[in-house]
Amino acid sequence: MSGAVSRLHRVGALLARERGDVPGWVLVTLMTAGLVVALWAVAGPALTEVFSNAISKVTGAI
Repeated sequence: MSGAVSRLHRVGALLARERGDVPGWVLVTLMTAGLVVALWAVAGPALTEVFSNAISKVTGAI
């Protein structure tokens, strides 16, 4: 039983030291936000027009 407890303590110590890849996740988040902003800048006016046309057709304004 002592061997299992010592292995459990070693695994717990390894997990406590694990901090993850924080800079990687920050980079992924920033790049995703940048892509969203870039796509919105390019496609925003067209999407607004499509949405306005769809709402106008549904409400009968056209």
